[in-house]
Amino acid sequence: MSRLGKKQKKKKWPWIVGILAVVLVIVLIYGFMIFKGFTDTVSDIHQPIEREVSDKRDAPVTFDDKEPFSVLVLGVDEREGDAGRSDTIIVLTVNPETKSSTMVSIPRDTYTEIIGKGKMDKINHAYAFGGIEMSMHTVENLLDIPIDYVVQVNMDSFKDIVDAVGGITVNNTLDFTVDDYSYPVGEITLDGEEALSFVRMRYEDPRGDFGRQDRQKQVIQAVLREGASVNSLVNYKSIFGAIGDNVRTNMTFDEMVDVQANYRDAFGKVDQLYIQNGAGQKIDGIYYYMMNDEELNEIKTTLKTHLEL
Repeated sequence: MSRLGKKQKKKKWPWIVGILAVVLVIVLIYGFMIFKGFTDTVSDIHQPIEREVSDKRDAPVTFDDKEPFSVLVLGVDEREGDAGRSDTIIVLTVNPETKSSTMVSIPRDTYTEIIGKGKMDKINHAYAFGGIEMSMHTVENLLDIPIDYVVQVNMDSFKDIVDAVGGITVNNTLDFTVDDYSYPVGEITLDGEEALSFVRMRYEDPRGDFGRQDRQKQVIQAVLREGASVNSLVNYKSIFGAIGDNVRTNMTFDEMVDVQANYRDAFGKVDQLYIQNGAGQKIDGIYYYMMNDEELNEIKTTLKTHLEL
């Protein structure tokens, strides 16, 4: 190789180093923007509750020790001049040792004791009577497990989150039309408005509220899948904005970081439990869902075992 050739080769390095430096700066700035947006969003959605630990635990869960924990997901339909109803009630238990999570949907019409109200009623009325905390206590009493954390989602604005992640894809098992939208059987892509109608439909489903629960879980999992994709990084501002406006949780920023670090593998496998052997019953002209005691006891045992209680 000539001396001229060697000089030309050497001159390329400053350009390459310069380009790499610019790329590195862009990545760092972009990463900081995402981190800043995330921390701001967590600050917006954090809503502490009065109690520090469930009555069904001796001490709070320690994430550093990788202890199993539970989350109550409440999908709330808020109404003007009304506290609203928690029409979506999902309990998720997370166990890092078994690298698994367990999910169960509780029918909103379930007849149970409303803790703090001193009466029997539909479980979704607990939120209307006493908000997040009464819902947590009522679900704890029903399932006989501690509820460590809660996530409340405004279902009416849930469409904003779906749109923010660029829409979702789900596998639809029932051909139906609702709110002028048609949903054929098979893999379908939904925008926010379509997703909201998809999860709310109940009366045309032969499985009633149970079919609705399955669609809710499908949409939630699809949102998580899309939100975690590389393409969604471009829309991080919209995603964080939609979450900040529509989600509330008692989990702190540090706890979220710990869950990401210590429990990531547990979210790869989600086992679903089904409440389906009960029966509808009218009391004073009002419809309630009466759980099957044997099935309820089996679910309690499964959740306690998963939480290592």
